[in-house]
Amino acid sequence: MKLVFIADYFSDQVLGGGELNNDELVNIFQQQNIEVIKIHSHEVSAAFIEAHASCQFIIANFINLNLALIPLIYNLDYVIYEHDHKYLSTRNPGLYKDFKAPPEVLTNMDFYKKAKAVFCQSEFHKNIVFLNTGLENLINLGGNIWDLNSLNFMSTKAAENQQKPIYAIMDSPIEHKNTGDAIKFCKIKKYDYKLIASRNYIEFLSRLSAHKALVFFPKTPETLSRVVVEARMMGMGVITNNMIGATSEPWYSLKGQELIDIFHGKREEIPKRVLAAF
Repeated sequence: MKLVFIADYFSDQVLGGGELNNDELVNIFQQQNIEVIKIHSHEVSAAFIEAHASCQFIIANFINLNLALIPLIYNLDYVIYEHDHKYLSTRNPGLYKDFKAPPEVLTNMDFYKKAKAVFCQSEFHKNIVFLNTGLENLINLGGNIWDLNSLNFMSTKAAENQQKPIYAIMDSPIEHKNTGDAIKFCKIKKYDYKLIASRNYIEFLSRLSAHKALVFFPKTPETLSRVVVEARMMGMGVITNNMIGATSEPWYSLKGQELIDIFHGKREEIPKRVLAAF
């Protein structure tokens, strides 16, 4: 088997949850001696598709993909590893009542329908996609993949349990992460809080782990929300709204090492389920 993995960015360019997940999925495949060709979506050409037509394609974020090329992909063996809502031109079902978008904003529908599978990050995510598309090829992976170093680090922090009675708020410039309302909430409740941020992932986890709970009120539905899961894995509480995919999963009631063990298992489960779709 030879895989082609298409994404807008990889984690050496953008340190986002989707990119971290994608890179570790590729790493696991490579450790299994599966050849994986990583390519940025904007670099994909008709010649590239033709040259790799015998491969299996995993298509993650594809916003930078030349849309004129999509019909060339229809006859390939491909799956879509969905991280958000690219079947909507707005990419944000949170703009609409009960997450149901009007038909005129649906897009890329044939691309989704012809995929062997469309992988979703949580039951919450899957339900929103189904509500808007009615697709029958949706599969809930029930989580993300973390690398072993990060899982081991969070295990250490969970065991230390040296949390201060202070609430953590992500210091994010991204409007839909809604740092402002988290601050207002803490002020109203008279909670001590601290804004946390770091471009270094492990440093961010370290800063997060030192707090009693994460306060997070995103404005758009989070397909999973890695930061919420990370807080739970490190034994923290979470104060949030109804926009978090992780809360729809049966493991969400767990925290600390019990939850970390679940995600050790996901490292084996998720790659197997992706490959089984081909």
